[in-house]
Amino acid sequence: MTPIALCSGEPAGIGPDLCIRMAVAGMPVAATVLGDPDVIAARAATLGSEVRIVTTGTPQAGAPGELHVTPVRARARVSPGVLDPANAPYVLEILDTAIDGCMAGTYAGVCTAPLHKGVINDAGIPFTGHTEYLAARTDAEQVVMMLAAGRLRVALATTHLPLRAVPDAITEERLRSVLRVLHAELRDRFDLPQPRILVLGLNPHAGEGGHLGHEDGEIIAPVIDALTAEGMKLSGPLPADTAFTPRWLEQADAVLAMYHDQGLPVLKHAGFGGAVNITLGLPIIRTSVDHGTALELAGSGRAEEGSLRAALLLAAEMAANRDTA
Repeated sequence: MTPIALCSGEPAGIGPDLCIRMAVAGMPVAATVLGDPDVIAARAATLGSEVRIVTTGTPQAGAPGELHVTPVRARARVSPGVLDPANAPYVLEILDTAIDGCMAGTYAGVCTAPLHKGVINDAGIPFTGHTEYLAARTDAEQVVMMLAAGRLRVALATTHLPLRAVPDAITEERLRSVLRVLHAELRDRFDLPQPRILVLGLNPHAGEGGHLGHEDGEIIAPVIDALTAEGMKLSGPLPADTAFTPRWLEQADAVLAMYHDQGLPVLKHAGFGGAVNITLGLPIIRTSVDHGTALELAGSGRAEEGSLRAALLLAAEMAANRDTA
């Protein structure tokens, strides 16, 4: 199988630790880590882990103690837990190398360990997040952020916006575009021929018939009606406190939340540590962890690799579904 590109992320964070922990046990899929071999070797020494770093050949799944690395050199010395803006270009070069490799067919997909948005901005590089950066680099017209924990999948109509800006961002055009991407990706990359999607309302009680807000009835409902007429299986707009109950979730393959903190707290409660962040709508496959850089854990040996392992496995599964579609 064509390997997955595994971005090691912020070098001062737990990204290198997680890559090393998976290598010790044996990579769950064929994957090559993008990063500085010296940084990874130094972190392995700090952790007391015996890892053989390989920079040539084709990576294989399940080779315990072996870590294939595509070298990308850090710009400055790395100390676990200590951010350095000088390494911001290094972090983005890792990501660019993975994107370019996926577009060229060298990698089947990209799986990203966490990076630190703040230190990249401190370096004078405007950066909102992985999702937005990947969209710009691949010229994707519409991307959708979705997290998955087992069968529970929660996608977002808006991502990193202040709460006061969300209502203005909920437009019919945006919702149609997001739902079309979500529907197509669930079908093509998750092997769900007729995906069932629950669409949440924006306001409490989905607007209570207009008494608690007009967006649910005037914007969200007409989009649901129009796309249902096209053949999509949509339900809503539903209050979030109704949709996230067993009765409704049993009928759904995914939930579309209107904003970040409407849907993700439920998802993370259900599967934190093993959940996966997926960017839909790209010409490439991209998965990631459900957590941040955890600077305080870097080099401590206490970082858990469950989410990164799940993200790698899902990237490989999505690649296989794409190849058989």
